[in-house]
Order: sequence, then structure tokens, then C-alpha cells
Amino acid sequence: MSDANIRIPKEARDRLAAIAAADGLSLRAYLARLAETLLTPDERAARAERARAALRTWNGYAPTAAEQQDLDSELDRRLSEARSR
Repeated sequence: MSDANIRIPKEARDRLAAIAAADGLSLRAYLARLAETLLTPDERAARAERARAALRTWNGYAPTAAEQQDLDSELDRRLSEARSR
């Protein structure tokens, strides 16, 4: 496996190195492990679609695009309300 150089601020590098050291890892090993645990946008979309398909199969839940937008708007409203408290 070849290595890559990534330019980040020194503070970010030092913070990541401290987190890695606390886990007994090198920064390189920590970043490799971190990359394995995160999902790409395509992987997240595929996981969400599988979840929606499971809901449809389990209980017939299949909101229209307009219903989904209404639900998203309601969730946004509630989150905004909770943040203002």
C-alpha cells in the first residue's frame, strides 16, 4: 500500500496524533482505522435505501416525496425549537 501526504493545519494533526496515541496507535494507523469506520456518501445513500426498503417490507411505510418533505420540515422545526431552549 502506498502512502499519501495530506496537508492539514498543525493543530489538527497534533490533536489527531494525541487521540491516536491515547489508543496506542500511530497517527497513520489511527487514520487508516478511522477511514474504515466512516461511510462514503454513496455508502450512506445505499444504507438509507436499504433501511427504507426494510420499512416498506415490514410495515408498508412508503411516504411520497411531498410527505417526506413535510416530515423533514417538521423535524427541522422541532430541532430549531429545541436549540432555542
